[in-house]
Amino acid sequence: MISAGDFKNGITFEWDCKVCQIVEFQHVKPGKGAAFVRTKLRNVITGAVIETSFNPTEKFPTALVERKDMQYLYTDGELYYFMDMESFEQIPVNADLLGDNFKFVKEEMLCKICSYKGNVFAIEPPMFVELEVTETEPGFKGDTATGAAKPATLETGAEIKVPLFINIGDVLKIDTRTSEYIERVNK
Repeated sequence: MISAGDFKNGITFEWDCKVCQIVEFQHVKPGKGAAFVRTKLRNVITGAVIETSFNPTEKFPTALVERKDMQYLYTDGELYYFMDMESFEQIPVNADLLGDNFKFVKEEMLCKICSYKGNVFAIEPPMFVELEVTETEPGFKGDTATGAAKPATLETGAEIKVPLFINIGDVLKIDTRTSEYIERVNK
């Protein structure tokens, strides 16, 4: 159990049949009346953000959200299969739990599987991945000062904007959180 007076950023707890994580909190002691804790909470399952206030003596059960590294194996239609690297147990995950940034994940990559009470609610791909360019217009020299970009298709099928000097076969480092090109990797 955790009391509202002990709130810290990042703490996860159960409230109103929801699993919430504290994004921001502030202890408020007005001149008149009782003190309270103003919070901004994120529903861990849905991602919705809620702003509310609590009495500092209110108590809530802590929620243990498990984040485990698992290897992405393959897809079979609407199900994506991940393997626990310790027990070699395979779990199927529905496609609707995958975010837009999963388009950068290829087979055998490690992802973080987020679950609460055994129910998977989110898949977090690695922050940075290295992928090969499979299709783009030919690269050419010059015009690098303008920061111009062209579309490129990666080996996973994802399409991103890249600098003009990138060619087919180049391996790129990609930030999966922003879907942006970081650098060309020398292999």
